[in-house]
Amino acid sequence: MSARIVTLSELKQSIGREIGVSDWVEITQDKIDRFADVTGDHQWIHVDPERARTDTPFGSTIAHGFLTLSLISDMTHQALEIQGPFKMAINYGLNRVRFVSPVPAGSRVRAHFTPRQVSEGEVIWQVTVEREGGEKPALVAEWIARFY
Repeated sequence: MSARIVTLSELKQSIGREIGVSDWVEITQDKIDRFADVTGDHQWIHVDPERARTDTPFGSTIAHGFLTLSLISDMTHQALEIQGPFKMAINYGLNRVRFVSPVPAGSRVRAHFTPRQVSEGEVIWQVTVEREGGEKPALVAEWIARFY
């Protein structure tokens, strides 16, 4: 999928409507293990496939919620390219994040982007990360990007 090119004024006109969807991203056990190594979060529900298979209702390990959250930046670039009179965009933070349902190892996720509020130098996004075949979103976040 190629990124949709939009301007801040187009985003303003699209408040409340989904404007982009990322490609599917596979959440492999290797990706989960590497995230655990970087963050130091080696809780067994993430890194012990044998125990997770027998001792969880998921039947496998699950991705860290923060791993799923961290993928939003890359998924944004897959879905959208925002053009305008600025040199850079930065992640300013999050107003709200909910890890709605687990992401088992081997799953694929993708993000849907809807502008909620747009000003000259800031966009507040409603981001919903779905898991392929899942009944509920994996993650829902209100994410703030600033433009300079």
